[in-house]
Amino acid sequence: MTVGIFAGIPVRNIKDAVDWYERLLGAAPSFCPNDVEAVWQLAEDRYVYVIQDAKRAGGAVSMIWVDDPVSEVASIVTRGVHPVDVEKHDQVWKYVFHDADGNEIGIGGDISSSE
Repeated sequence: MTVGIFAGIPVRNIKDAVDWYERLLGAAPSFCPNDVEAVWQLAEDRYVYVIQDAKRAGGAVSMIWVDDPVSEVASIVTRGVHPVDVEKHDQVWKYVFHDADGNEIGIGGDISSSE
């Protein structure tokens, strides 16, 4: 079985959200299927997208697993986006970010693999 994910994050304003997620993810969207959605391909068969939907904005909770969360977050900070918290569970750390709508995006992983 091949497994992938296409995870959506509802936002109030697509233009503002694209700007913020470009800084968080370090790249422009991979594609925009219409004028209310923007999609980033994170890896093969793994996507995250923002969709303008004011009624549902602010309720998303997700985490992007990376090989070296410490370095990844350091890179994100240089782009002007800062975590609001870091959760440490033994060797697994999750850096918590909130977009303008309050959606929670975690950048995390096993820090022992980055040592």
